[in-house]
Amino acid sequence: MRLLFMAGTGLTGNSCIYMVRLIISFFAGLLLSSVTNAQSRQDWADIFNRINDEVQQHSAAYKNLQAASENIGHRLTGSSEGSRAEDYVYELLKSYGLDVRYGPFEAESWSRGTLSVVINGKKYKAVALAHSPVKAAVSGKIVDMGNGLEEDYLKNPGLAKGNIVLASLGILPGSAGGLRNLHRSEKAALAIRYGAKGIILINSVPGDVLLTGTASVNGRLISVPAICIGNKDGMQLKKVLDKASATATIDMTNFSGKISARNVIGTMKGRGASGEKIVIGGHLDSWDLATGAIDNGIGSFAVIDIARAFKALNLQPERTVEFVLFMGEEQGLLGSKAYVKNVLNKGSADHTRYMLNLDMSNNPKGYLATTAEDEALFKEIGSMAKAIDSSFTNTFSSGFGLHSDHQPFMLRGIPTGSVSGSLSREALNCYHADCDVLGLVNEAELKNTVRFTAMLLYGLADTPVLNARRLSDNELKAALLQSGLKEALQISGDWRWDD
Repeated sequence: MRLLFMAGTGLTGNSCIYMVRLIISFFAGLLLSSVTNAQSRQDWADIFNRINDEVQQHSAAYKNLQAASENIGHRLTGSSEGSRAEDYVYELLKSYGLDVRYGPFEAESWSRGTLSVVINGKKYKAVALAHSPVKAAVSGKIVDMGNGLEEDYLKNPGLAKGNIVLASLGILPGSAGGLRNLHRSEKAALAIRYGAKGIILINSVPGDVLLTGTASVNGRLISVPAICIGNKDGMQLKKVLDKASATATIDMTNFSGKISARNVIGTMKGRGASGEKIVIGGHLDSWDLATGAIDNGIGSFAVIDIARAFKALNLQPERTVEFVLFMGEEQGLLGSKAYVKNVLNKGSADHTRYMLNLDMSNNPKGYLATTAEDEALFKEIGSMAKAIDSSFTNTFSSGFGLHSDHQPFMLRGIPTGSVSGSLSREALNCYHADCDVLGLVNEAELKNTVRFTAMLLYGLADTPVLNARRLSDNELKAALLQSGLKEALQISGDWRWDD
């Protein structure tokens, strides 16, 4: 082969010798890489077993979440409870031996005050959605806008103007197939765009469970009151509107003002010198109606326990790992946006090879990522996890999604990933509600999140080669268009391309 390669090239004798050396060096490198990879994979099998044993025997995730729930309560960004939560996890990570720092940022704080909702003379149980006005007193005719999607407004573009919109948080039963739902903040933005003076959103959970959350796409106050009512009341109101008119009066007061909040960042230096890192994060903040045990206690305290396990086992993968507890996610991804802005300002975005996000992530059965370029690697890591515990079925899926702390990374082309699992219907029904408490957390399933995510994290941080790379702006635009996310990003103001 060497002779065939050299024949007819016109190279001199010295050049031939040089080329031979290059070829030998190339194939020697491939052989060395193969040997290194094989050794690395054997090391992984041993390390994953050690991770499994450490988490099963010594996990502190549930204990730490229990202590935070009992001693702090909710973790609303900008509140005294939120500040105490920041300090609590800072000290936890420090006690585990990590290099810990705060990532401060300024945000517009919002907290609820008073609320009165009267419809056709009857008082309704309701909750204000975050970033509703500091003071509002409106009365108006209620118009049923179905699912609250733009196509609902386009059927009668002038219907919402000067009235109060009623819309479902979810997709209503009997709706046309293939509809893509929008976030509550995007539905509020549409109502404002079409001239509504207020919006009433119907919770999808049966009964009278009330959901809170932001109604703002950008973390700033919106111009009209936005409230949520229970499913039972909402569906009865829709029946009333089928036959007659209804008038609502909404009076509310809230608080808003600039505050300082802090992401908490723990760093474990890798053994390599490339400067590359893997970021794993979850939002520490919660809404104030309960203690946020599911959203996102299970995700954030899993991240903390993964850090604990890495230090307890004295693990040091090739790449640096940053463990980030974000604040302000619920108010519009404020902490993760601040983190990514800082990375961009430093010109180090290319060094972040993956961002793994744990948000309500529970009892994983597989892995997921925005890109399929490293599917073989994810599946290889998963096969090792499955060999340890067959309940991990090692599924993999890829695609783009919004509305969690991976989004600011993803919108700058950085590959992101997570774990795919499940929550009980009871837990899902308490999303952003006053029933999101510690009793919903399954300790064994929380341990599963810690151990299977820790294995993925170590593999990504230690593998010699990652195929996924940061997308260019044009590549990212094409991917977002293919994923059907243009409309949602335009509504939120995050679509930065000119068509």
